[in-house]
Amino acid sequence: MERILLKNGRILCPGTGRDEAGDLLIEGDRIAAIGSGFDQAEARVIDCGGMLITPGLIDLHVHLREPGQEYKETVASGTAAAAAGGFTAVACMPNTNPVNDCRAVTEQILELASSQGSARVYPVGAITKGLGGESLSEMAELKDAGCIGVSDDGKPVENPRLLRRAMEYADTFGLTVFCHSEDLKLAGKGVMHEGPYSTRLGLRGIPAESEVICVERDIRLAQLTGCPTHICHVSCAGSLDAIARAKQDGAPVTCETAPHYLSLIDENVGIYDTNAKMNPPLRSSADREALRAGLAAGLIDAVATDHAPHSTLEKDVEFDLAASGIIGLETALGIMLELVEKDIIDLRRAIELLTCGPARALGLPGGRLEVDGPADVTVINTNSPWIVDPGRFRSKSRNTPFRGRTLPGKAILTVCGGRITHKEP
Repeated sequence: MERILLKNGRILCPGTGRDEAGDLLIEGDRIAAIGSGFDQAEARVIDCGGMLITPGLIDLHVHLREPGQEYKETVASGTAAAAAGGFTAVACMPNTNPVNDCRAVTEQILELASSQGSARVYPVGAITKGLGGESLSEMAELKDAGCIGVSDDGKPVENPRLLRRAMEYADTFGLTVFCHSEDLKLAGKGVMHEGPYSTRLGLRGIPAESEVICVERDIRLAQLTGCPTHICHVSCAGSLDAIARAKQDGAPVTCETAPHYLSLIDENVGIYDTNAKMNPPLRSSADREALRAGLAAGLIDAVATDHAPHSTLEKDVEFDLAASGIIGLETALGIMLELVEKDIIDLRRAIELLTCGPARALGLPGGRLEVDGPADVTVINTNSPWIVDPGRFRSKSRNTPFRGRTLPGKAILTVCGGRITHKEP
């Protein structure tokens, strides 16, 4: 049983309220002690002076692409990227090929995670068979196989009656419904946020209302059914207003936003940069400010990357034809530290949104540093500026809008289940 002693760090755990200088001792796959003066015999001692020691980061929304699109990402490469970004756990969406709508695919993903993974993997199964929006998947089977929730992420469940039945069914088995909230008819063939900049570029726009209207609908169905419902990738002020009202009414609703919606706006599309094309699209500066205020006010439960790897085959094409999505596992922490540096949120809140926030939203283990708890730990240097170079990413894909950006800090050590999964040289 390996012993790892992290010494002289600032132990910051929003989930337990701990913020103090000290040491953390790991024995096997558990945290053995937190404090000082521990026996160093037979321990691997790592000096964390000047560093943060936090719970392992948790990402509620990633696309690992395996099975079926291994040229973009695999469970092995995606979790290696996660570990490099400080993440010890990720929830992976079902839009694989074949779709994760049955036991066999779920078990394949979990087997790959067990044998090749560098982070814990929590599969999210499909709401409808084949993501077709016509008939419900076998949720009891998905739950039994290891899924923590269901989603048709990448597309909404357009039929509200079907989504109602899905929520009732999912609630029976203790599954959270992840909602991709988008009115496809209103979004039409839009490719970026509708506004002055889309007009200037001559690109078809997607109004914020295409998200807001569907968020309102999904919240109403959550209230009707009582099913725990998680609103994915919130991008605009109107959605956050609806979520705030729902929470005041006691609705079983949680939400996430992504680092790119907190740091970029529609103008960052620049001159048709397909690496800034995503769904939902980058919104206006007013929407970004509303999301930032929502972070500080506690309305947003988690920050999740929506890590969506694509190859140059899908991105190095005309903007209208390019695939939507960006990678984010290796830049998310840096973006959050940038928000701290700009006094948009404080450090404790930034760590909360990446640790106990997501764990609490979905009832996942981890997200806290406590004796006999899982040894999922991230050590962060908050004062280590680095330049984003996609060529050095662990991900197989390079589709990031942050290329060349200087970020203020990063994870220098990631420990998952007592195993070191990433260590900066």
